[in-house]
Amino acid sequence: MTYTLIGAPVSLYTGKVRGYLRWKNVPFVERLSTREVYKADILPRVGWPVIPVVIHDDGSEHGTTLQDTTEIIDHVEANAPGPSVYPDTPRQRMAALILELFGDEWLVIPAMHYRWAYNREFAQQEFGATSHPHLTPSEQFAAAEKAVGFFSGSVGGLGVNPASVAAIEAAHEDFLSVFDAHLGEHDHLFGSRPSIADYGLLGPLYAHLLRDPKSGELMRRLAPRVARWAEQCHAPQHCLTGDFLPDDEIPAGVSQLLQRFAAQQLPVLLDTTEALDAWADGQDPGSEVPRILGFHKAILGHGAKKVETDRAVIPYPLWMLQRVTEFRDSLNAADRASVDEMLRNTGAAKLVDFVPPRRLQRRNFKIALAD
Repeated sequence: MTYTLIGAPVSLYTGKVRGYLRWKNVPFVERLSTREVYKADILPRVGWPVIPVVIHDDGSEHGTTLQDTTEIIDHVEANAPGPSVYPDTPRQRMAALILELFGDEWLVIPAMHYRWAYNREFAQQEFGATSHPHLTPSEQFAAAEKAVGFFSGSVGGLGVNPASVAAIEAAHEDFLSVFDAHLGEHDHLFGSRPSIADYGLLGPLYAHLLRDPKSGELMRRLAPRVARWAEQCHAPQHCLTGDFLPDDEIPAGVSQLLQRFAAQQLPVLLDTTEALDAWADGQDPGSEVPRILGFHKAILGHGAKKVETDRAVIPYPLWMLQRVTEFRDSLNAADRASVDEMLRNTGAAKLVDFVPPRRLQRRNFKIALAD
């Protein structure tokens, strides 16, 4: 049974899935997401223009269509033998779920900022080559102008603006410093085996922040171990190797990254929870949740360099936060106490006993209120 990955080299989330599929060593082929492929495959299967899309040739008539990166990885984990990217122990598993969320939905801020502030021409050429591979380079560049205008214009919704740029860049350099130091002691976040958190970080760190030239130069200069880690995590693999650290150990570097999550992303998630709860009043179960629920004030940055800015209220990350809280709820009393100690020690005490007021589900490749 094989997989088909539809995506693009320039795509953040395609990089996450491609790296995972290569490590998992499952048979897959990759198809470029050209305009023709969108029309012939993505839109009929998914209903809206998005990548990556994975088609599992599982013997059914049309195969199983998967779209969200977390659902793609979970599907492969359930259907392919071999070691898992999910740690078995409670604290490592909890930390891995949190850091996948942090990578997927918070590091997208510097990823989008650096791309469109410093790498726009490179990215526009890449978009054109993906969508129109049969045109000349100059024609490809011109053809991508509309798409580039859309994506570059979306950075404001993430809170990126002239007043917040310094804080965003300082936070990114702080992250690189912490992660680079950690990689001086460990191959991956939790030992010698990559975890779901490694792939959550890989998406923004490889496809945007390393592969794009200006931000890639910055990473190679400030955090060369992070650059090598990203290249290795994304490279083709030949065997499933490595282990997670024994005794449910949380390395100091991972604790520091969890502190960044608690200080930077968690307040935004909790505020978004309140906005979703207010929107959901009067909505029927199963209702599709809008991609944006207005705007709110958010603090971006780390340490002394923080700034309050307007940011879109984006509910999708709450589905990933729900995975975190549901895992905690599934633990026995002793394991939950161990996890709660880790949360308190890293500044995330608000997740202890936190119950999202609204449960979410994935339906028709979108987020909806649970039935």
